[in-house]
Amino acid sequence: MPSIPADATQLLFICSQNRWRSLTAELLFDNHPTYEARSAGTEPGARVRVTAGHLGWADVVLVMERKHADILQQKFPEALAGKPIINLRIPDKFQFLDAVLQELLRERLAEHLSEL
Repeated sequence: MPSIPADATQLLFICSQNRWRSLTAELLFDNHPTYEARSAGTEPGARVRVTAGHLGWADVVLVMERKHADILQQKFPEALAGKPIINLRIPDKFQFLDAVLQELLRERLAEHLSEL
């Protein structure tokens, strides 16, 4: 497993179930030289449910929909203090690793991150 540079920006992707959108986004950054990514979901049945620890780890929090940001701000206000939250505006209509989803993620992320 390649080592992550000490100065890597840590990205946390959030959706509802952490099965399709946020997990696909996380995988786009496998072996990336300047970003490290993790993902989680807001719902009780999520594959990985978001915790304050996830938010503490992240430099930037990227949500798929506004409702995810609202949930995080309600449940974890202290962990989010001073952290940027970016809404990617990606609806829940894609399957895991869907080619259209990957392209949409790259397009929306390019607006906010360099070196994709």
